[in-house]
Amino acid sequence: MTPASATDPAVGARALAHPARDEIRIESVLHALSDPVRLCVVRELAAADGELTCSRFDLPVSKSTSTHHFRVLRESGIVQQVYRGTAKMNGLRREDLEAVFPGLLDRLLEAANRQADRLAGR
Repeated sequence: MTPASATDPAVGARALAHPARDEIRIESVLHALSDPVRLCVVRELAAADGELTCSRFDLPVSKSTSTHHFRVLRESGIVQQVYRGTAKMNGLRREDLEAVFPGLLDRLLEAANRQADRLAGR
């Protein structure tokens, strides 16, 4: 997924800033994924067939805190957020992350799923 430029007039005034592929940094990605709520969001996005709205996630935090978590994920380069009408759609920037850090996202998701299974007693 290639991020839309916030200055692109075709995108409109509701465009959100995203780091370019070459601006994605490992420390930002790892920081974003170190929070259990954000990791939960990324796991759900990875399991989804496409983009999901912010309201699709049932997170154990307030709406303002949820907004903060999505912003951290977007600013780290993990997710792409775009407005479609009044909905803010979220998708993983899988291609960009794979190009910059090959295999990282898949390994992190595998580890997170193993941990979830272990904690659930499976």
